[in-house]
Amino acid sequence: MNALSVNVGSVNLKSPLILASGTCNFGRELSEYYDLKILGGISSKGLTIKPRAGNPGVRVAECDSGMLNSVGLQNPGVDYFIENDLDFMRDSGAAVIVNVAGHSYEDYIEMVKKLDPHKDKIDALEINLSCPNVKEGCMTIGSDPSAIRYITSELRKLTDLPIWIKLTPNVTDIKATALAAQAGGADAVVLINTLMGMRIDIRTRRPVLTNNTGGYSGPAVKPVAIRMVAECSQVLDIPIVGCGGIADYKDVIEFMIAGASAVEVGTACLVHPALPVDLTSDLEKYCEDNNIALKDLTGTLQRW
Repeated sequence: MNALSVNVGSVNLKSPLILASGTCNFGRELSEYYDLKILGGISSKGLTIKPRAGNPGVRVAECDSGMLNSVGLQNPGVDYFIENDLDFMRDSGAAVIVNVAGHSYEDYIEMVKKLDPHKDKIDALEINLSCPNVKEGCMTIGSDPSAIRYITSELRKLTDLPIWIKLTPNVTDIKATALAAQAGGADAVVLINTLMGMRIDIRTRRPVLTNNTGGYSGPAVKPVAIRMVAECSQVLDIPIVGCGGIADYKDVIEFMIAGASAVEVGTACLVHPALPVDLTSDLEKYCEDNNIALKDLTGTLQRW
């Protein structure tokens, strides 16, 4: 038995490790470092109907214990992805999670209509309702529970593929938005995307990022993510995919105890591209040393 195998609803993963959207493109570059078959899954670059060049100017800034990014959903467009990248992802041996972004309800609907005919190559759709770096759609929709429920229910009518809703942490009550996704028919929620942040150049007195603000990721966001996963685990009947600040195997275990069925790893892989190799080895040793299967850890948090 594979001690690392987990399930996110109907999606079986050989490992809880998923490469987070926006940090691995479609996996080609990382495939030069290690065999992608060790992964549970790959979440694609956030895709839109039309190609996007992304935001102009400075788009990335280092911070203490993390980074800010304002890439702005740069991507080749869904049609190009289907023709040129989907088969590569399918042949990688990792589960294929396609990250779907948009500027309006209509964009999300059209995207799912384009992807559904290729569902034999896709394991799940990750609906991005949380990107902070575009002016419309995404986080604007993802901060409103009624909008989340509406778009999720509309997409549910279009496909029988598993729908994972990626939620923003930039809200007052994460439970309300997670419950809205569940009520709309989501198969899982992904928690969390980046926190809104800013850095200022003290010489120019201008923000370092040309977009002024960006999404903050890295180790410093992990306590926020853990708290949100634990809160949602108490009220949801659907699985949670946890992400935010994972840098070693103990972080993975912490997320799972909090309530995550699987995790996504992003920023740390920009620093150490082959990190999943180390994580896999360390998780296997942990399971062997403790005579435990990772999936048995999910939701075992003991509260005071």
